[in-house]
Amino acid sequence: MPKLVRDRIPDLFPENVYHMLDEAEYARALRDKLLEETQEYLTDRPPEELADVLEVLHGLAALHGLTPADLEMLRARKAAERGGFLKRVWLDCLGTEPNDR
Repeated sequence: MPKLVRDRIPDLFPENVYHMLDEAEYARALRDKLLEETQEYLTDRPPEELADVLEVLHGLAALHGLTPADLEMLRARKAAERGGFLKRVWLDCLGTEPNDR
């Protein structure tokens, strides 16, 4: 099945056929890869899949001109403003008044 693979895979498995993607194909392939890796994590939950998801996120960030450090800075800024997900807060429903948000 054709799919985006890590950069060293052609060196490790030279018997396969590979080609380089143009930028539009690469962006689409990264989005598909994010779904693939996320599904693999959700199905089996191995921590190693989180590393694959993170690698894909770094690739997507690069398409936006961001380095991994830039992406971390954005994550940290959002965490400082709104918090993270460590407290396990679940939203049951939105309040009726706009000021409740």
